[in-house]
Amino acid sequence: MVSINIVMQSSRYLVSNRINILANEAGYATEYTPVYQRNLTIYKGIKNNLEFRLRNPDQKAVALDSYTIYFKAFDENNHQVLDYNSNTVDVVKNAPTGLFTVSIRENDLLNLKQQYLSYVIYLQDANDNTVITYTDEQFGAKGTIYVDGEALPGPALTHSVSVFTEDPGLSGVEDDSEWYSETLDAQPAINGNEALHTAVVYTNDYTGRIRVQATLDNQITGEQNVDWTDVAVVDLDSPTEPVPVNFFGVFSYVRFVAESDPADKISKILVRN
Repeated sequence: MVSINIVMQSSRYLVSNRINILANEAGYATEYTPVYQRNLTIYKGIKNNLEFRLRNPDQKAVALDSYTIYFKAFDENNHQVLDYNSNTVDVVKNAPTGLFTVSIRENDLLNLKQQYLSYVIYLQDANDNTVITYTDEQFGAKGTIYVDGEALPGPALTHSVSVFTEDPGLSGVEDDSEWYSETLDAQPAINGNEALHTAVVYTNDYTGRIRVQATLDNQITGEQNVDWTDVAVVDLDSPTEPVPVNFFGVFSYVRFVAESDPADKISKILVRN
């Protein structure tokens, strides 16, 4: 018998995310430059370094000592979402070679969805004279950046609960009211058998008990027909800091029950499944 081993090989490349741009100076390009420039890609979840080489129309490096570099990016609705300049640590210049690096901070990408952004780069000298830069030989000032949110998926989304509805309780029974929050999807499809759920209660002088309830029902058609079960309890006595509560399990939906009136006292409950 002949034994055959199959070895799978994969190559990975460590290269600079570099792009050439042209300064809007007198003259016209005398050497080859791309008619169309490639798109850049940045990834959510990490810091991204974008490297640019600034040249003049004769393809010679532009000294950057006397310039402040501005980098701005805009979303699909033309709202500015990124803003860096070389007066901060986010733009690193290497003047003799015309190279500079724009570092996109991880936190600046947290609230950006996966999408295409447009970006512009321009220079400003000590006299506030502005020099625009072009990404191609067709005098296109705007380049394109793709924000990739799939390569490094971030933490699960946080859901906010802030609306409670009073249930007056049993007829003739004093102090029997309870206040129910809106229902949240517990995302059973993405959780394992010991799924951890985390909630944080933000309060302002609230005293009382809050119960976390869950159900395995597939859909919520009417609260009176849903089989809710308590899965966690937290007792609050006018805390001054947010109060966390953790609970485990695979559920279809969760909600919160306040045994004291939460109006103006519970600002929100944040939940991460």
